[in-house]
Amino acid sequence: MDFAFSSEQDMLRTAAREFLAEQHPLTGLPAIIDGEPGWRPDSWKQLADLGWTDDELTLLDQVVLFEETGAALLPAPLFSTIALALPAIRHDKDLVASVASGELKLSLAWAESGRPQGIADTGLATTVDADGRVTGRKVLVPDATFADALVVTVAGPELRLVRTADATVTPLSTSDRSRRLSEVEFDAAPSQALGDGSVLGEIENRAFVLAAAEALGVGRRALEDGIAHASTREQFGRVIGTYQAVSHQLVDAYADLELARSLTYWAAWALAEGDEQADVAVAAAKTAATEAAVTACERSIQVHGGVGMTWEHILHRLYKRAQWLEAFGASGRALRAKIADSVIG
Repeated sequence: MDFAFSSEQDMLRTAAREFLAEQHPLTGLPAIIDGEPGWRPDSWKQLADLGWTDDELTLLDQVVLFEETGAALLPAPLFSTIALALPAIRHDKDLVASVASGELKLSLAWAESGRPQGIADTGLATTVDADGRVTGRKVLVPDATFADALVVTVAGPELRLVRTADATVTPLSTSDRSRRLSEVEFDAAPSQALGDGSVLGEIENRAFVLAAAEALGVGRRALEDGIAHASTREQFGRVIGTYQAVSHQLVDAYADLELARSLTYWAAWALAEGDEQADVAVAAAKTAATEAAVTACERSIQVHGGVGMTWEHILHRLYKRAQWLEAFGASGRALRAKIADSVIG
């Protein structure tokens, strides 16, 4: 079994890294995400022209991309469109073509207040009537203010496509300004049928794999900052990286990330191949990668002596994205319980 990336995937990684460094440098990120609308809308066409929104990309191709966009904290609805919404519209060639060309930005609206937050959970209060009009309220919808339309889960379960212009989108105040969340109210909103909820399990697994990939990029970028600081900052006449209390923290964070990297690539392969262990692999990858990213950010902040939590530094922004990814969809505790059930059962 060969887990090596193809030469095309290596080229994709290199091209993505170079593009993001040139067009979306981290030094310019705070001004974008702290302002309005919170991203560069013109960048979406650029991503589409690069082929990043093309459904012909394999899951492993997308893992490569999301590692790099995670490291760049790219403020764009790429995760919400590709990881969350795209599988639900795959049967509609016109919608898929609109996404690929950059004409359509999407997100998934699934979570409801006071109910389980998992994507595949089906106890829904949002409804659709005989005329296809959707009524209900969704919470914590990522990138809803950027999206042209939302894939909405309704009782049944069913999936409906609702244009954001036909809904009331209320931005929420959250710590991670690079991935904005909103509440969305539907009051007899016209909609398009997308099918039943059988695709929700696939969406959840794909989203978990790509969240893990994004977390790898976040953790890598935080660790690089920590290593760079430890290699140049001097204290008591010595570079601080020579002190074991500093270097061991960075080494442990690196080891955690590398283990999570292997699990993430395994999960992407298993899911793409329909392997019987795919569900377990996905749960392991999402847990390991997001927790490793949080730890890498925390270790790097500690190595910086707290400077990383100042508003001007990029580390606290990486940390907030890592925390969002860790909380997304399911907690590590819930996913480890899923793994245990599979092993014991």
